[in-house]
Amino acid sequence: MIEKRRKELYFEFCNSETGIPVYSKPWWLDAVCGEENWDVLLYHEADELIASMPYYLTRKLFSKVIKMPILTQALGIYIKYPVNLSSNNKLSLEKKIYSYFISILPKVGAQFHNFHYSATNWLPFFWNGYRQTTRYTYVIEDISDAGKVFDNFSHAKQKNIRKSEKLLDVKFDLSPKDFYNLHHYTLKQHRSRIVYSFETFKRLYESAYTNNAGRTIYAVDDDKVIHSAIFCVWDDNSAYDLISTIDKDYRNSGSASLLVWELIKLLSNKVNKFDFEGSMDESVEKSFRQFGAIQYPYFRVYRIDNPVLKLAYQFA
Repeated sequence: MIEKRRKELYFEFCNSETGIPVYSKPWWLDAVCGEENWDVLLYHEADELIASMPYYLTRKLFSKVIKMPILTQALGIYIKYPVNLSSNNKLSLEKKIYSYFISILPKVGAQFHNFHYSATNWLPFFWNGYRQTTRYTYVIEDISDAGKVFDNFSHAKQKNIRKSEKLLDVKFDLSPKDFYNLHHYTLKQHRSRIVYSFETFKRLYESAYTNNAGRTIYAVDDDKVIHSAIFCVWDDNSAYDLISTIDKDYRNSGSASLLVWELIKLLSNKVNKFDFEGSMDESVEKSFRQFGAIQYPYFRVYRIDNPVLKLAYQFA
């Protein structure tokens, strides 16, 4: 009952706060974790809810662990900051909230938390025995003027898009089954495997469409062959290139760049930013830069207390 009430308060909080990323929305967590497998920590001041920290609880090697849900880039702490807060008071507030959340997190064998790139402070976690590694995402900061965004693409990227526009048709709303099968096929071309189940993807797809927070887009040629597809999701502030899939045999058609461009035009009056979700792969990073995107670091904060899990994660 206490957990249910906490989630009800969190649902209301998400409805009132436009800054909460899509990955922290209750409908997202229900889809990727299962309704019973996630919980949320809440922080109140003067009876006002001002901070939240959702988390996914699961098991590994007979031990409870907190880890990032599948297909979820970030799941950290959100704070509703008072207006006109000085730097000193901001850090003081963060220390108080972070320390409180750390003290009430479940006692587990290991924890992994990816912070949103807007979070620049993880010191209270360091003081409590956590470690950190830095990852990167790439973001186009303002997509309200699509023409200006296109002008900021590299010359090579612009050329690829113009070429692709002449060769391909852009369509929307590829079914969850067709999208999943396409991604499975294109990963197999690279001798890789898909890491999420169709059931999970279908739940996420349907929830995103129900909440007007996601859409599939794909590019086809005259023979009805799909060259690439993207599943894009968004919140009140940003769109996210959640899953991109490209047929290896048609990689040079420029279809993936064309789809990004079409999404930017589609969403330019809906959100401010376009987040490529980041990649540590060198070739992918180059492509993101060519869109004129800005590099942002984000923290992966973790702590492993179980010695068996330390070995397991070290060699994973």
